[in-house]
Amino acid sequence: MTAPAPRALTAFDSLRLDAVSDQETLRRVYALPSDAAVRKQMTELTEQTRKLIHCASLVLVASADAEGNCDVSPRGGPAGFVSVLDARTVAIPDATGNKRLDTLQNVIATGRAGLLFVIPGRTTTLRVNGRACVSTRPELLSQLTAVGKPPASALVVGIEEVYPHCPKSLLRSGAWKPEEWLAADAQPTSAEVTLAQLRMPELTIADVEQAEADSLKYRYE
Repeated sequence: MTAPAPRALTAFDSLRLDAVSDQETLRRVYALPSDAAVRKQMTELTEQTRKLIHCASLVLVASADAEGNCDVSPRGGPAGFVSVLDARTVAIPDATGNKRLDTLQNVIATGRAGLLFVIPGRTTTLRVNGRACVSTRPELLSQLTAVGKPPASALVVGIEEVYPHCPKSLLRSGAWKPEEWLAADAQPTSAEVTLAQLRMPELTIADVEQAEADSLKYRYE
């Protein structure tokens, strides 16, 4: 039996050899956080952070499986598609996607999730971390129809940390400044990226573009 070829070393393999290995060493590289940066972390929503969630049309969901393999997935809908059930609970409808269920399976495995709420045109983002579960309770799902019909399930997060980020990252990125955006042809299209990932020679760009168009047309099915 032929032994597998050795894995080629990557830049990461080299850099991790002398990477920072403890918190004390890391802290020596940075000044201490300001009092405000520490104090603004809370364990429940205020009236203002509720409003931020109601304005958000995009939320990034971070999760990990039982082995620590991490995932961040986007969830989108009209502003207010994430429901605030009370000061320490939010619910995100699971609109039909690729059906891999990466996030939901991770949440079932660990009972944890992290959220980052984003509001187009605004530079404030809101971080929410805490316990999490997947609910199929009919009376909950019937309330969560902002992205179409009631979802098959909802991601429910029991809040343990609420933290509004300062606007620096979005200001630096120029995310909401069209004059700073790259030209459309400066990046590969979604279909081009997908085709390369699939590694199926029989497929063409036209095939993938049609599949994407159909997916958007029937996105609530």
